[in-house]
Amino acid sequence: INSEKTQIARLEHLKKLKSDKELEHLARNHKLEINLEEARKEWLQTLGPNHKKQIAEHYGIYEHLYGEGYFVPHVNLDIHYDLKNGLNLPVYTGNVIKPAEAGEQPSVAYESDDNVLWTLVLTSLDGHLTENDKEYVHWLVANIPSNNIEKGDTIVEYLRPFPLKGTGYHRYVFVLYKQTEKISYNLKNVTSSSPLEDRTFVTRDWYQKHQDSITPSGLAFYQSDWDYTVKDFFHNILNRKEPVYEYDFAPPYIRPQEWFPLRKPFNLYMDKYRDPKQIKKEYLLRKLKNEDPFKAPPPPLKFPNAQSLPQSMPSWLKLHEKKIRLGWGRINDV
Repeated sequence: INSEKTQIARLEHLKKLKSDKELEHLARNHKLEINLEEARKEWLQTLGPNHKKQIAEHYGIYEHLYGEGYFVPHVNLDIHYDLKNGLNLPVYTGNVIKPAEAGEQPSVAYESDDNVLWTLVLTSLDGHLTENDKEYVHWLVANIPSNNIEKGDTIVEYLRPFPLKGTGYHRYVFVLYKQTEKISYNLKNVTSSSPLEDRTFVTRDWYQKHQDSITPSGLAFYQSDWDYTVKDFFHNILNRKEPVYEYDFAPPYIRPQEWFPLRKPFNLYMDKYRDPKQIKKEYLLRKLKNEDPFKAPPPPLKFPNAQSLPQSMPSWLKLHEKKIRLGWGRINDV
């Protein structure tokens, strides 16, 4: 009934705007201005929660948090990271934030009544080092009175994101839970110096255990991929080697080798049947052989191929030498 009344009121408001001659005059003369802040507030109160739910479903947030469960985030989370240049970086629904930008604990704001308790959880859905079906909890604050995060019980201190090199984008999800009473979660307190294993977390199991006392109400998430600060984090904070991954592509189909391949460059044809890593290693060694760390590199020639090659040189080798002189081809891979 309330939704029908709201829909009728919106239709009447739209009819009123369409019949406003002053607005039509401003629009025709390209002078009509829209207050984006008011438009966003209206969106958050009407279609915003359902749009956020659809975006979260697209990114697989609900599936990997709760399995088949989901919720509509009616409480808007205003989250941002403060940068060193005085600016702040907001968290929306899937925007990209680099690990270097999320090094410090973010600021979180939301609207709340005075007598309500909340729990805020930040968890990483991807990138657990030992168990694929587990998460790392990066931040957990319970029994937050109203919207005063500082007065809540910090069970897990904030930990910056550390997406592993070669694993693409990782999802970091903020979920705000509304409590019916003060809760003792019986979780081990985790500080910034605690082992990484203490942060192993499964949202689905944790929520099923406390679902009678908490209700998910707010949602925001961002994506992050590797940058140079992750290596420093592993070496200096976790005191361990940084794992590096590379995607294992399916090997391309290569037809059986022939004794006399016609019209195919000798070197390129033979390299098809060699290990690509070995080929790159040979090119790197060849390049380093002519490098001197105490001398500047020689200036490039104006006409690299002005000097002719011997007539007795095979055609495939001529083409190979010309490409090396011009800096073309595989030499750029190293």
